[in-house]
Amino acid sequence: QELMDIDTKSKPSRPPWYERHVQPCLAELVGSALFIFLGCLSVVEDSGGTGRLQPALAHGLALGITVAILGDI
Repeated sequence: QELMDIDTKSKPSRPPWYERHVQPCLAELVGSALFIFLGCLSVVEDSGGTGRLQPALAHGLALGITVAILGDI
């Protein structure tokens, strides 16, 4: 009965190789692509009155979305 009372602590398992190596690289690729793509698109249709505000807001929004979606990876 003494053997039943002993708590056995198992080591936390390491995440698979995909989560350690591939997933962060893909998250970086997708995040950078989104950031650059939205930034470039914001400048293409630049009307004369927006100036520097439109690209700045587009980059800020792209960065915020990227962090919100991919931040936990």
